[in-house]
Amino acid sequence: MTTNWFEASATFKKCTVEKASFILLCLFDLTLSVVAVSQGFTEINPLMSFLIRVPILLLVVKLAIPVLIAWLIPGRLLWPSIALLALVAVWNIKEILVFFF
Repeated sequence: MTTNWFEASATFKKCTVEKASFILLCLFDLTLSVVAVSQGFTEINPLMSFLIRVPILLLVVKLAIPVLIAWLIPGRLLWPSIALLALVAVWNIKEILVFFF
């Protein structure tokens, strides 16, 4: 099933909470990654390790692509991604807190 731009915008308006949650969690993950690296952590993911050194690519991958995904994917299909991003965020917060305390 293909979705045209008009249908995608219609689902964006219907599932605003899911789509906003997905985008905000992506931004939160980006923030946690940048803070962790600036505090001396090493990025294990080789793609993210490269992207952190090229800030414009980092913004494209961690901001523009999630916005595009949220625009095109129906909100109900984002729930698994939202759950996974929430778990990653909790894990990252735990690691940062363990490092500082």
